Amino acid sequence: MKKVLVIGSGGREHAIVDALSRSPQVEKIWCAPGNAGIARQAECVPIKDTDVSALLAFALEKGIDLTVVGPEAALAAGVADSFRDAGLKVFGHSKSATRIESSKEFAKILMERYDIPTAGYRSFDNYGKALEYVSGRPFPAVLKYDGLAAGKGVVIAENLQEADEALKEMLLDDAFGKGKVVVEDYLCGPEFSFLCFVSGSDVYPMPLSQDHKRAFDGDKGPNTGGMGAYTGLPFITEEDREFALEKIMKRAAAAMVAEGCPLSGVLYGGLMKTPQGIKVIEFNARFGDPETEVVLPLLQSDVYDIFEAVACGKEPQQQLKWKDEVTVGIVLASKGYPGKYEKGFPILGAEDRDAIVYHMGTSRGADGSLLTAGGRVLIVVCSGKTVAEAHAKATAEAERINCPQLFHRNDIAHWAL
Repeated sequence: MKKVLVIGSGGREHAIVDALSRSPQVEKIWCAPGNAGIARQAECVPIKDTDVSALLAFALEKGIDLTVVGPEAALAAGVADSFRDAGLKVFGHSKSATRIESSKEFAKILMERYDIPTAGYRSFDNYGKALEYVSGRPFPAVLKYDGLAAGKGVVIAENLQEADEALKEMLLDDAFGKGKVVVEDYLCGPEFSFLCFVSGSDVYPMPLSQDHKRAFDGDKGPNTGGMGAYTGLPFITEEDREFALEKIMKRAAAAMVAEGCPLSGVLYGGLMKTPQGIKVIEFNARFGDPETEVVLPLLQSDVYDIFEAVACGKEPQQQLKWKDEVTVGIVLASKGYPGKYEKGFPILGAEDRDAIVYHMGTSRGADGSLLTAGGRVLIVVCSGKTVAEAHAKATAEAERINCPQLFHRNDIAHWAL
């Protein structure tokens, strides 16, 4: 029986722990640092997800058979490299391979070199030159910080004033750290997420999903880390999916092998169906959040088998099987998110819902009560034969969770409804 360590503390990691808990091979799961919901299925360990030496020492001490790395910050800190160097099995990319997410410029150069369809771009480290370039182009303008910014380093500027503010924040105020800005051509069309397990040039696709980034109904308000997601996208044809798999995901995996930094974990394609065809908006080097929470519940195969196969660079023992259902996940977030918000408010009714409730930012009070502890707090996931059925269930169950300090969108999956 296997001992597993999951690194991270959000809804994505809760979904990973939940999937692992269904594996007949897994005896014990630890999660570092975890959260109040994860603590019901795994033993939480108070180690920060970027504290590489402490994580490694813990894994060696406990004789961990497999480690699954959730967050991008942990991968960029080199967790996977350290574990592999110590002879441990780890599901997660090397620091070098993580550049496909941690450097927007690296990803753009890669796509250009290997003929992977994406928007035209230019990179700048000088505020004046960037502003001059943007002011001579049509709006809206897409401005991306060239580094990790926890899903918040992208601004779609509608006019020069918005562009100027964003460029100042990224290049003069160093809001996300010292770095460049990538200015991209604006593309339009529905976005979708394509997650694949990738081991070198072997690519195993997961069901397609769509994330909702804006805070409020009608896709209004500021960008967030994601206010909900669903599977079963009616606007993507089988030909679209095949093109995305062959010309984007498999091509990117082969490109990374050719560049000497093969992938060994999840490749996330943030894609858009434009009038000119499907193009890449961004690549991420890990499971998406909240997409993981709507995709992994559909997996019928043993997830430990898949994680281990990818970690060892071998083929999974069985073909991946997925439920013939669709899912909708609705995020409950703290009022004020993605701006300033307060924590520590009690949540009632989250424990026994007719839904999967993954914890994203929760803690326990001294009396054992469940408290808010983050911007995104919970995600309520329901499945059904149709998106409408799953959406109705998820909305009803989300309404039954009682905390006046939380808010949620009512129109998750509106592209499909």
